[in-house]
Amino acid sequence: MKHNFTVRQGALDGVEAFLSVAGHRNFRKAAAELGVTPSAISQAVRTLEARVGAALFIRTTRSVGLTEAGERFLSRAKPAFEELVAASEVARDLGQRPTGLLRLSVPPAVVPILLEPLIASFCRLYPEVEVEIAASGELVDLAAEGFDAGIRMGQFIAADMVAVRLTPPLPLVVVASPDYLDQRKRPERIDDLRGHACLRMRRSDGSIAPWPFVDGNRAVEAILSGPLIAHDYPALLGAAIRGVGLAQVPAPLAEAPLADGRLQALLAPFAVKTPGIFLYHSGIRQVLPKLRAFIEHVKYRGT
Repeated sequence: MKHNFTVRQGALDGVEAFLSVAGHRNFRKAAAELGVTPSAISQAVRTLEARVGAALFIRTTRSVGLTEAGERFLSRAKPAFEELVAASEVARDLGQRPTGLLRLSVPPAVVPILLEPLIASFCRLYPEVEVEIAASGELVDLAAEGFDAGIRMGQFIAADMVAVRLTPPLPLVVVASPDYLDQRKRPERIDDLRGHACLRMRRSDGSIAPWPFVDGNRAVEAILSGPLIAHDYPALLGAAIRGVGLAQVPAPLAEAPLADGRLQALLAPFAVKTPGIFLYHSGIRQVLPKLRAFIEHVKYRGT
Protein backbone atom coordinates (compact mmCIF):
# COMPACT_ATOMS: atom_id res chain seq x y z
CA MET A 1 0.00 0.00 0.00
CA LYS A 2 1.38 3.38 -1.01
CA HIS A 3 1.66 6.10 1.65
CA ASN A 4 2.23 9.80 1.09
CA PHE A 5 4.60 11.33 3.61
CA THR A 6 4.99 15.08 4.06
CA VAL A 7 6.80 17.29 6.55
CA ARG A 8 4.17 19.22 8.48
CA GLN A 9 4.49 22.98 8.11
CA GLY A 10 6.35 24.43 11.08
CA ALA A 11 7.46 21.01 12.33
CA LEU A 12 10.95 22.33 13.10
CA ASP A 13 9.82 25.61 14.66
CA GLY A 14 11.18 26.05 18.17
CA VAL A 15 13.68 23.16 17.97
CA GLU A 16 16.72 25.44 17.85
CA ALA A 17 15.37 27.46 20.79
CA PHE A 18 14.75 24.25 22.76
CA LEU A 19 18.28 22.95 22.08
CA SER A 20 19.85 26.23 23.13
CA VAL A 21 17.87 26.37 26.40
CA ALA A 22 18.65 22.69 27.06
CA GLY A 23 22.33 23.36 26.51
CA HIS A 24 22.55 26.40 28.76
CA ARG A 25 19.79 25.40 31.20
CA ASN A 26 18.93 29.08 31.02
CA PHE A 27 16.45 31.05 28.91
CA ARG A 28 18.38 34.35 29.00
CA LYS A 29 21.66 32.76 27.87
CA ALA A 30 19.83 30.94 25.08
CA ALA A 31 18.25 34.24 23.98
CA ALA A 32 21.66 35.93 23.92
CA GLU A 33 23.15 33.07 21.89
CA LEU A 34 20.39 33.25 19.27
CA GLY A 35 20.17 37.04 19.26
CA VAL A 36 16.53 37.29 20.32
CA THR A 37 14.66 38.35 23.45
CA PRO A 38 14.05 35.96 26.38
CA SER A 39 10.29 36.33 25.81
CA ALA A 40 10.71 35.19 22.21
CA ILE A 41 12.62 32.11 23.40
CA SER A 42 9.92 31.36 26.01
CA GLN A 43 7.19 31.69 23.38
CA ALA A 44 9.03 29.41 20.95
CA VAL A 45 9.47 26.74 23.61
CA ARG A 46 5.83 26.98 24.72
CA THR A 47 4.68 26.60 21.12
CA LEU A 48 6.94 23.57 20.69
CA GLU A 49 5.64 21.99 23.90
CA ALA A 50 2.06 22.53 22.75
CA ARG A 51 2.80 20.90 19.42
CA VAL A 52 4.62 17.97 21.03
CA GLY A 53 1.91 17.59 23.63
CA ALA A 54 4.21 17.39 26.66
CA ALA A 55 6.17 19.71 28.94
CA LEU A 56 9.85 19.64 28.02
CA PHE A 57 11.28 21.81 30.81
CA ILE A 58 10.84 22.08 34.57
CA ARG A 59 11.05 25.80 35.34
CA THR A 60 11.63 27.37 38.76
CA THR A 61 12.64 30.87 39.74
CA ARG A 62 16.23 29.66 40.16
CA SER A 63 16.77 26.88 37.64
CA VAL A 64 15.68 25.20 34.42
CA GLY A 65 15.69 21.41 34.09
CA LEU A 66 14.49 18.85 31.58
CA THR A 67 11.46 16.64 32.10
CA GLU A 68 11.66 12.99 31.09
CA ALA A 69 9.92 13.93 27.84
CA GLY A 70 12.47 16.73 27.41
CA GLU A 71 15.38 14.33 27.92
CA ARG A 72 14.02 11.94 25.32
CA PHE A 73 13.28 14.77 22.90
CA LEU A 74 16.82 16.11 23.37
CA SER A 75 18.44 12.74 22.73
CA ARG A 76 16.72 12.47 19.34
CA ALA A 77 16.44 16.10 18.30
CA LYS A 78 20.03 17.21 18.95
CA PRO A 79 21.82 14.81 16.54
CA ALA A 80 19.07 15.27 13.93
CA PHE A 81 19.33 19.06 14.12
CA GLU A 82 23.13 18.94 13.94
CA GLU A 83 22.87 16.75 10.86
CA LEU A 84 20.51 19.27 9.25
CA VAL A 85 22.96 22.09 9.97
CA ALA A 86 25.82 20.04 8.50
CA ALA A 87 23.75 19.25 5.41
CA SER A 88 23.04 22.95 4.92
CA GLU A 89 26.74 23.76 5.16
CA VAL A 90 27.63 21.10 2.60
CA ALA A 91 24.97 22.37 0.19
CA ARG A 92 26.09 25.96 0.73
CA ASP A 93 29.70 24.93 0.04
CA LEU A 94 28.68 23.31 -3.26
CA GLY A 95 26.87 26.49 -4.22
CA GLN A 96 29.80 28.80 -3.48
CA ARG A 97 32.93 27.14 -4.93
CA PRO A 98 33.86 24.37 -7.35
CA THR A 99 33.73 21.15 -5.36
CA GLY A 100 31.98 17.77 -5.39
CA LEU A 101 31.26 15.18 -8.10
CA LEU A 102 30.77 16.44 -11.67
CA ARG A 103 28.96 13.79 -13.75
CA LEU A 104 29.00 14.15 -17.54
CA SER A 105 27.22 12.05 -20.17
CA VAL A 106 29.45 11.98 -23.25
CA PRO A 107 29.41 10.08 -26.57
CA PRO A 108 32.56 7.94 -27.02
CA ALA A 109 33.65 9.94 -30.08
CA VAL A 110 33.90 13.16 -28.06
CA VAL A 111 36.32 11.75 -25.49
CA PRO A 112 39.40 11.74 -27.77
CA ILE A 113 38.30 14.81 -29.75
CA LEU A 114 37.63 17.14 -26.84
CA LEU A 115 37.92 15.75 -23.33
CA GLU A 116 41.19 13.80 -23.09
CA PRO A 117 43.37 16.91 -23.54
CA LEU A 118 41.28 18.89 -21.04
CA ILE A 119 40.39 16.63 -18.13
CA ALA A 120 43.91 16.45 -16.71
CA SER A 121 44.36 20.24 -16.71
CA PHE A 122 40.89 20.77 -15.22
CA CYS A 123 41.58 18.30 -12.40
CA ARG A 124 44.86 20.06 -11.60
CA LEU A 125 43.13 23.44 -11.43
CA TYR A 126 40.16 22.18 -9.40
CA PRO A 127 41.40 19.40 -7.11
CA GLU A 128 38.20 19.43 -5.07
CA VAL A 129 36.11 18.41 -8.09
CA GLU A 130 35.83 14.76 -9.06
CA VAL A 131 34.96 14.25 -12.74
CA GLU A 132 32.97 11.19 -13.78
CA ILE A 133 32.56 10.57 -17.52
CA ALA A 134 29.85 8.15 -18.66
CA ALA A 135 30.71 7.40 -22.29
CA SER A 136 27.54 6.35 -24.10
CA GLY A 137 25.91 6.99 -27.42
CA GLU A 138 22.48 7.12 -25.79
CA LEU A 139 20.71 10.45 -25.24
CA VAL A 140 20.02 10.24 -21.53
CA ASP A 141 17.63 12.20 -19.32
CA LEU A 142 20.16 14.26 -17.36
CA ALA A 143 17.99 14.84 -14.29
CA ALA A 144 16.63 11.29 -14.09
CA GLU A 145 20.09 9.74 -14.47
CA GLY A 146 21.81 12.15 -12.07
CA PHE A 147 24.09 13.95 -14.56
CA ASP A 148 25.16 17.57 -14.20
CA ALA A 149 25.50 18.02 -17.97
CA GLY A 150 25.91 16.22 -21.25
CA ILE A 151 28.08 16.74 -24.29
CA ARG A 152 26.70 16.01 -27.75
CA MET A 153 26.84 17.14 -31.33
CA GLY A 154 24.44 20.05 -31.73
CA GLN A 155 21.92 18.31 -33.97
CA PHE A 156 21.15 15.76 -31.21
CA ILE A 157 20.37 18.24 -28.39
CA ALA A 158 16.74 18.91 -27.43
CA ALA A 159 15.45 22.44 -27.93
CA ASP A 160 14.59 22.94 -24.24
CA MET A 161 18.20 22.45 -23.10
CA VAL A 162 20.67 25.26 -22.45
CA ALA A 163 23.53 24.65 -24.90
CA VAL A 164 27.08 26.00 -24.66
CA ARG A 165 29.22 25.78 -27.79
CA LEU A 166 32.49 23.91 -27.27
CA THR A 167 33.74 23.69 -30.86
CA PRO A 168 33.13 25.48 -34.15
CA PRO A 169 30.99 23.67 -36.75
CA LEU A 170 32.63 20.36 -37.72
CA PRO A 171 32.73 18.93 -41.25
CA LEU A 172 31.81 15.30 -41.79
CA VAL A 173 34.42 13.58 -43.95
CA VAL A 174 34.15 10.37 -45.94
CA VAL A 175 37.24 8.22 -45.43
CA ALA A 176 38.60 4.89 -46.62
CA SER A 177 41.82 2.95 -46.21
CA PRO A 178 44.35 2.71 -49.07
CA ASP A 179 43.86 -1.07 -49.11
CA TYR A 180 40.12 -0.67 -49.65
CA LEU A 181 40.63 1.89 -52.43
CA ASP A 182 43.15 -0.40 -54.17
CA GLN A 183 40.30 -2.85 -54.72
CA ARG A 184 37.49 -0.45 -55.62
CA LYS A 185 37.06 2.51 -57.95
CA ARG A 186 37.48 5.76 -56.02
CA PRO A 187 34.09 7.55 -55.69
CA GLU A 188 34.01 10.97 -57.32
CA ARG A 189 30.31 11.77 -57.01
CA ILE A 190 27.71 11.12 -54.33
CA ASP A 191 25.93 8.60 -56.58
CA ASP A 192 29.15 6.58 -56.82
CA LEU A 193 28.72 5.53 -53.19
CA ARG A 194 26.01 3.05 -54.18
CA GLY A 195 28.67 0.71 -55.47
CA HIS A 196 30.64 0.79 -52.21
CA ALA A 197 30.53 -0.79 -48.77
CA CYS A 198 29.31 2.10 -46.61
CA LEU A 199 29.57 1.77 -42.84
CA ARG A 200 26.57 3.26 -41.10
CA MET A 201 25.47 4.59 -37.72
CA ARG A 202 22.37 3.50 -35.81
CA ARG A 203 20.77 6.43 -33.96
CA SER A 204 19.56 6.23 -30.38
CA ASP A 205 15.96 6.07 -31.67
CA GLY A 206 16.79 2.87 -33.57
CA SER A 207 16.90 4.32 -37.09
CA ILE A 208 19.95 4.13 -39.34
CA ALA A 209 21.33 7.56 -40.16
CA PRO A 210 21.70 8.52 -43.83
CA TRP A 211 24.90 10.19 -44.99
CA PRO A 212 24.33 13.95 -45.40
CA PHE A 213 26.04 15.95 -48.17
CA VAL A 214 25.74 19.25 -49.97
CA ASP A 215 25.66 19.40 -53.76
CA GLY A 216 25.94 23.06 -54.66
CA ASN A 217 23.10 24.70 -52.73
CA ARG A 218 21.19 21.43 -52.40
CA ALA A 219 21.19 19.26 -49.29
CA VAL A 220 21.40 15.55 -50.07
CA GLU A 221 20.82 12.56 -47.79
CA ALA A 222 22.22 9.34 -49.20
CA ILE A 223 20.54 6.08 -48.13
CA LEU A 224 23.35 3.54 -48.40
CA SER A 225 24.19 -0.06 -47.57
CA GLY A 226 27.20 -1.91 -46.27
CA PRO A 227 28.51 -4.71 -44.08
CA LEU A 228 28.60 -2.88 -40.72
CA ILE A 229 26.22 -0.86 -38.55
CA ALA A 230 27.69 0.69 -35.38
CA HIS A 231 26.41 2.86 -32.53
CA ASP A 232 29.30 5.31 -32.38
CA TYR A 233 31.84 7.02 -34.63
CA PRO A 234 35.02 5.42 -33.18
CA ALA A 235 33.71 1.95 -34.17
CA LEU A 236 33.05 3.17 -37.72
CA LEU A 237 36.47 4.79 -37.90
CA GLY A 238 38.24 1.65 -36.67
CA ALA A 239 36.44 -0.48 -39.25
CA ALA A 240 37.37 1.94 -42.03
CA ILE A 241 41.04 1.82 -41.02
CA ARG A 242 40.88 -1.98 -41.29
CA GLY A 243 39.51 -1.79 -44.82
CA VAL A 244 35.94 -2.89 -44.09
CA GLY A 245 34.45 -0.01 -46.07
CA LEU A 246 33.88 3.73 -46.29
CA ALA A 247 32.90 5.73 -43.21
CA GLN A 248 31.55 9.25 -42.70
CA VAL A 249 32.88 10.71 -39.44
CA PRO A 250 33.59 14.13 -37.84
CA ALA A 251 36.82 15.52 -39.28
CA PRO A 252 38.70 15.87 -35.94
CA LEU A 253 38.18 12.18 -35.22
CA ALA A 254 39.88 11.22 -38.49
CA GLU A 255 42.70 13.75 -38.23
CA ALA A 256 45.44 11.38 -37.02
CA PRO A 257 44.77 8.45 -39.41
CA LEU A 258 44.50 10.91 -42.33
CA ALA A 259 47.81 12.50 -41.37
CA ASP A 260 49.70 9.20 -41.12
CA GLY A 261 48.20 7.70 -44.27
CA ARG A 262 46.01 5.01 -42.73
CA LEU A 263 43.00 6.73 -44.29
CA GLN A 264 42.30 8.91 -47.30
CA ALA A 265 39.61 11.59 -47.58
CA LEU A 266 36.97 11.31 -50.29
CA LEU A 267 34.24 13.52 -51.77
CA ALA A 268 35.61 16.70 -50.15
CA PRO A 269 33.58 19.06 -52.43
CA PHE A 270 30.36 17.55 -51.04
CA ALA A 271 31.28 17.59 -47.34
CA VAL A 272 28.61 18.96 -45.02
CA LYS A 273 29.26 20.76 -41.74
CA THR A 274 27.54 19.70 -38.52
CA PRO A 275 26.62 22.35 -35.92
CA GLY A 276 29.61 21.26 -33.80
CA ILE A 277 29.89 19.94 -30.26
CA PHE A 278 27.99 21.51 -27.37
CA LEU A 279 27.76 21.04 -23.64
CA TYR A 280 24.12 21.09 -22.55
CA HIS A 281 22.32 21.22 -19.21
CA SER A 282 18.84 21.71 -17.81
CA GLY A 283 18.91 25.42 -16.98
CA ILE A 284 20.85 28.42 -15.69
CA ARG A 285 19.53 28.02 -12.13
CA GLN A 286 21.04 24.54 -11.90
CA VAL A 287 24.59 25.53 -12.84
CA LEU A 288 26.63 24.91 -9.71
CA PRO A 289 30.16 26.33 -9.47
CA LYS A 290 31.72 22.94 -10.39
CA LEU A 291 29.86 22.92 -13.72
CA ARG A 292 30.41 26.62 -14.36
CA ALA A 293 34.15 26.13 -13.79
CA PHE A 294 34.22 23.21 -16.22
CA ILE A 295 32.36 25.16 -18.92
CA GLU A 296 34.71 28.12 -18.64
CA HIS A 297 37.78 25.86 -18.60
CA VAL A 298 36.74 24.01 -21.75
CA LYS A 299 35.82 27.22 -23.56
CA TYR A 300 39.08 28.88 -22.58
CA ARG A 301 41.26 25.91 -23.54
CA GLY A 302 39.45 25.60 -26.82
CA THR A 303 40.20 29.16 -27.93
